Amino acid sequence: MSSAHSASRHGPYERPHRPARPQGAPVADRRSAIRQAALRLFAAQGYRSTTMADIGAAVGIRGPSLYKHVASKQELLAEIMIGTMEQLIADNIAAVEGTEDVGEQLRRSVEAHIRYHARHRLEAFVGNREIGSLEQPDQDRLLGRRSDYERRFRELIEQGAAEDAFHVQSARVASYSILDMGIGVSSWFHDGGEFSVDQLAYQYGDIALRIVGAGPHGSRRR
Repeated sequence: MSSAHSASRHGPYERPHRPARPQGAPVADRRSAIRQAALRLFAAQGYRSTTMADIGAAVGIRGPSLYKHVASKQELLAEIMIGTMEQLIADNIAAVEGTEDVGEQLRRSVEAHIRYHARHRLEAFVGNREIGSLEQPDQDRLLGRRSDYERRFRELIEQGAAEDAFHVQSARVASYSILDMGIGVSSWFHDGGEFSVDQLAYQYGDIALRIVGAGPHGSRRR
């Protein structure tokens, strides 16, 4: 994935400053609040600069009580990063169902990729920046899922080339280009801008089809 841009103190990755859930929230909700606070802090100040005390303060939990909900900061990072890749893969699987047309499958895959990165900017930011902070064996688990995700795009491009629907010199380079292009959305997209998420996703689908040589009007949904 592409490199992430640094976030300003007052930008979209600002540090949370108050509890995300009330003290009496159910355990599942509290765990979710802790994960979200960790995500925001990792994005704002980096994994290594974030302490468990920071995360606890963000959700209004002090000291040992935090460890009733999560074992470690590393556990939270792994959950966030691996969970992100598993969701991307699930979205991709769902996107290609219902059509055998390789151009349409690629378009839908790209649209799902764009939608996720437009709607989950913090996950994309942390997922790109903190790979080196993830310890083994979780780092290998993450890298395996990243490879699986790229392979899904590459195999579609290879299939399209075999069917003479796409024309590329390298399916791998094309897949990397498409994925990087989509990941970049997370660094600049914001709600209320010129385009909605769906409009943006469709335009990127057009661009991806051009990258693989399918032409600007290939496999358009009617």
